[in-house]
Amino acid sequence: MAERVLIVGSGGREHALAWKLAQSPHIQQVLVAPGNAGTANCGKISNSAVSVSNHAILAQYCKDHNVGLVVVGPEVPLATGMVDDLTAAGVACFGPSAKAAQLEASKSFSKSFMDRHGIPTARWSSFTDPDEACNYIQGAVFPALVVKANGLAAGKGVIVAADKDEACQAVLDIMKDKTFGSAGDTVVVEELLDGEEVSCLCFSDGSTVAAMPPVQDHKRLLDGDQGPNTGGMGAYCPTPQVSEEMLQQIKNAVLQKTVDGMREEGIPYVGVLYAGLMLTKQGPKVLEFNCRFGDPECQVLLPLLKSDLYEVLKNTLQAKLASSAPIWLEDSAAVTVVMASDGYPGAYQKGVEITGLSRVTEMGLQVFHAGTALKEGGRIVTSGGRVLAVTAVRPTLESSLQSANQGVAAVGFPNAVYRRDIGHRAIAYLSRGRCVLTYKESGVDIAAGNKLVDMIKPLAKSTSRSGCNAELGGFAGLFDLKAAGFIDPILVAGTDGVGTKLKIAQACNIHNTLGQDLVAMCVNDVLAQGAEPLFFLDYFSCGHLDVGVASSVIGGIAESCQMAGCALLGGETAEMPGVYDLGEYDLAGFCVGAVERVSLLPRLDDIQQGDVLIGVASSGVHSNGFSLVRKVLERASLQYSSPAPFGRPGQTVGEVLLTPTKIYSRLLQPILRSGAVKAYAHITGGGLLENIPRVLPKELAVDMDAMRWRIPPVFTWLQKEGSLSEDEMAHTFNCGLGAVLVVGSRDASMVLRQVQAQEEAWTVGSLAQKQPGAEDVVIRNLARSLRAGPNLCPDTSELLNGASHADPSSHKRTRVAVLISGTGTNLQALMEQTKKPSSSAEIVVVISNRPGVLGLKKASMAGIQTRVVDHKLYGSRAEFDGTIDRVLEEFGVEVVCLAGFMRILTGHFVRKWNGKLLNIHPSLLPSFKGVNAQKQALLAGVRLTGCTVHFVVEEVDAGAIIAQEAVPVLVNDTEESLSERIREAEHRTFPAALELVAGGVVRLGEDGRIVWSQLA
Repeated sequence: MAERVLIVGSGGREHALAWKLAQSPHIQQVLVAPGNAGTANCGKISNSAVSVSNHAILAQYCKDHNVGLVVVGPEVPLATGMVDDLTAAGVACFGPSAKAAQLEASKSFSKSFMDRHGIPTARWSSFTDPDEACNYIQGAVFPALVVKANGLAAGKGVIVAADKDEACQAVLDIMKDKTFGSAGDTVVVEELLDGEEVSCLCFSDGSTVAAMPPVQDHKRLLDGDQGPNTGGMGAYCPTPQVSEEMLQQIKNAVLQKTVDGMREEGIPYVGVLYAGLMLTKQGPKVLEFNCRFGDPECQVLLPLLKSDLYEVLKNTLQAKLASSAPIWLEDSAAVTVVMASDGYPGAYQKGVEITGLSRVTEMGLQVFHAGTALKEGGRIVTSGGRVLAVTAVRPTLESSLQSANQGVAAVGFPNAVYRRDIGHRAIAYLSRGRCVLTYKESGVDIAAGNKLVDMIKPLAKSTSRSGCNAELGGFAGLFDLKAAGFIDPILVAGTDGVGTKLKIAQACNIHNTLGQDLVAMCVNDVLAQGAEPLFFLDYFSCGHLDVGVASSVIGGIAESCQMAGCALLGGETAEMPGVYDLGEYDLAGFCVGAVERVSLLPRLDDIQQGDVLIGVASSGVHSNGFSLVRKVLERASLQYSSPAPFGRPGQTVGEVLLTPTKIYSRLLQPILRSGAVKAYAHITGGGLLENIPRVLPKELAVDMDAMRWRIPPVFTWLQKEGSLSEDEMAHTFNCGLGAVLVVGSRDASMVLRQVQAQEEAWTVGSLAQKQPGAEDVVIRNLARSLRAGPNLCPDTSELLNGASHADPSSHKRTRVAVLISGTGTNLQALMEQTKKPSSSAEIVVVISNRPGVLGLKKASMAGIQTRVVDHKLYGSRAEFDGTIDRVLEEFGVEVVCLAGFMRILTGHFVRKWNGKLLNIHPSLLPSFKGVNAQKQALLAGVRLTGCTVHFVVEEVDAGAIIAQEAVPVLVNDTEESLSERIREAEHRTFPAALELVAGGVVRLGEDGRIVWSQLA
C-alpha cells in the first residue's frame, strides 16, 4: 500500500527531501509543513498548514490523514523532542531523540562526549562567566580563537576571531549583548584548527553507520571565501580531498565511534549524523556535530543517491543498514549554488518576483526552493534570506559548476547574491594532481602571455604618432623628439594607478573602462607642467592571467592613448601566482611628455592676486577616494548591482562608479599653448584642498564658491549617506571639478569660451593674498551646493574682482516642484522635458505623500531632491498641507505640478498657490470631471476625449485650461486601452503646458482666465 509522508520544515533541504521521496513508488503523497513555493502542488508534493510547534496536534493530524512517516528536517524540532512525542503517540518519525540531538543542541555536551570517547577534536573549555572565558582566551597556549554559542543559533552561532581581542569581544557580544539569545548563556571557546573543512554525513540505525559521500559547504557570502558567514551559499559532492582511505578512517574514528558511544551511554542514535571536520596535519578532527541533513549539503547528496530514499529511511528505523546499505551514483559530481536576497545575511527585502524557473528545468537542472512564497496568479516571490538552490549533476565537478552557474544566470531574480566559485578548492586540488610540475602548473602561462601580446600588438600600433611607431616586442621603446617637432624640450614624466576602483571593476566584471582611468590619471598629471603627452607604458599584474580580461583592460588603454594623443610604447604583464587572489589584478601607468622650455607651467612669477579660477567638469568620482566610496556603500547596504540612487535612470551603482576619468589633453593643449593659462591643477588624490595650492605661489590663497559649478549627484549621495563633512568631501573628492585653470582676469572670458566649446566649465573662484594663519583654500557654499546637486543653476554673475564671466546663452529657469503619490509616469515625462537645455523649468524637488513609491526612486536616480510628507502622520489636512508648503518654500519653488497626487488640497493652500498650481485630468474638460473620467466617456458614448492641463482652483477640475490634447475613442476600446492612449497624450501635454507657464507665455489673470503674453 502506498504511503503518505510528512516532512517538517520550509527550506531547500526540505524541498530536496520531498523531491527525492516523491520519486519512490512506495509513496502516494508527500506533505510538507509549512513548505514553500517549490513544495506547493507539485505532483505528489503539496504543502500542509498543520501546526508543527504543537506536537500533540501534529500527532493527531498524522493519524487523521494516515501519515505513515514523519521526516524532521531542521534542528529545533529535534531538540524540542518532536521525534519522542510522535513516536510515543504511535507515529513513525525519522530523526534522533531529544537526548541524542544534544550532540548539536549543546556544544558543551558534544565536546565533553568527544573527550569521553576519544573522538579527535579541538582543545576547548566552556564558560558561563564572560570574564573567565576571556581569561582563558588570553592565557591559552594555543590560539583559542573560536567562540561558539552553546545552544542552537540557526547555524550562525560560531565566531572565528582574528585575534584574542576579537575573540573576547565575541564572548561579550554573545553572553552580555545576547546576540544569539539564551543560546549564548554558555559559550564554548576552542582552538582554531588549521586545514581544509569538509562535512561527512551518515545514516545511523543505532548500531550501524552508512557513510554518505563527503561534501564541502561554502559558508562565506562572497567569492574567494570573503564576506560574512551565512547558513551556506553552496556545496559540492564528492570532495576529492577526502580519499577512500581517509573516508574509512573518518567512518571508523568519528562516525561509528560516536554512534557506539551514544549507545553505550543509553542514548541510541537513529537518524542522520553530520560531522563537520577539519582535515589537519594530525588527521581529521571534529569541529561540530549536526543531527540532521545539512542545508545546502542535502541538495547535493540526495541527487547522487541511487537508492530509494524511502527504503533507506525505513531500513534505518528498522535497524537494517548492515544488510541494506544505500547505493550512490558513481562517476558523477553535484554542485548546488544558493541564490540569496540582496542584503542577506542582514536585512533584506521580501516579495521580489522570481522568473525563469522553467528555463532552468529545461536545462536539466533542479531548483530547490527555500525562502519562496506562492502568490495569486502563480507568481513566485522571495520570502527569506536564502531563496533558491540551483543544483547540477554532471560527470565532472567542473562541468557541474558550469551548468549550475548557467542555471543561476537563467533565473530572473533582481539583485540576487550568489557565488560563482563553488568547489574552487576541489578544482584547484584536482588541477594540482593532473600533470607533472611545469612553469604553467606553478601558475605562469607563457603561452597565454604570448597570445596576449599578439592580441595587443595591433592595438598599440594604432596609437603611433610622429616620433614613435609604437611597435611592441623589443626590449625598450624609442621616441624621436626632433621628429615630433620639439626645439628646446624638457621631458616631463608621471606615474599613477587607479586605486581601489579596481575592486569595483573586478566585482562588476567590467574591465574595459579602466584603461581610460589609468591613462587619464597619468596624462592629466603631465599636463600640469604644460607638457604634451608623448608615450605611455603600462604594467598589468595578476595571480592568474585571464587573456580575455587582460586584453579588455589593455585594449582600453590603447583606445585612451589615442584619445590623449600619445603612443602606447610598451608595457609589462606580470603573472605572479600567490600574490593575488583569483580574479584580482593591479594596474600602473607611466606617461612621458615634453614641453618647450618657454612654455613650462606653472608660471609662478606671473600668478597674482585677482587671477581667476576656471573649473573644468569631471565625469564623477574619477579614480580617487574609492576606499571611502566602498565604505559608504557598505554602510548603505548597497551592492554594485543595485539600481543607482544617483546617475541616469537604469544605471547600476557599479556602472555609475565605473564612469571613466576624463582625459583633458586634447581639449586643453591648444589653450595651454596660447599662453593665457598661468597654471593648471589636476584634481586628483587630496581633492580640491590639496591640489590647487600645488601650482600656486605660497603667498596666495584660493577663494572658491561652490554655487558657481554643478556637482554631480554621486557626490551629493556620498556626502548625505556617509555623513561626510565639507572638509572631508573637499579633501577626498574632486566634487565635480576634474581640472582647475588659473588665468588672468582679462583672459578669463576668452579661455572660458574656448573650454566651453568642448566641455562644461565655469568660473569657480579667484586668488587673493593669503592672510597669516589662513587656509590655502576656502570653498564657500559647498554644503549648500551638495544639497542642490545637479539641479543647481551655477551662478555666472561677476566675481568680486570685477571680471564678468556670464554665459550669454544661459537663462533663469523657473523652479518647479512635483507632487506625487505613486509610480510617477507623468513625472518621468516632466523630468525628461526639464533636462533639456532649452527648457524654461527645472524640477528642484519631488514630494510624495507615500514613502517608498517608484516615483521617488525615479527622481533620485535623476539626481532630483525628494521629500516624503506622509499624510498618515498628520492630524488634519491643514497640518499636512502646511508641511508641504514649508518644503516648497525651503526649495524656493515657483510652480507646482500635481502628477498623480491622490490628496485633496485645502482651500487655503490652493488660494496661496493660485496661478502656480498645475494639474492634469484625463478628459477634455469641462466634460467628465472627477474620478473615473475614462469610464464616464465610454458610458456617454462620445467619440472623442483626451487630457487637459489646468490651473487648480478650489472647485474640482474647474480651473482655467492651459493645454489640451484630443484622443479618439475607438469602437472596441476598453477602459484600460483608452486609459493607456490618454496617458501617452498626457506625457506630451503636461510638459508642453509646464513650458508655457514656466516660460511666461501663459499666466492666470486676476479674473481667473488665461492670459497669453504678447510674445506668444
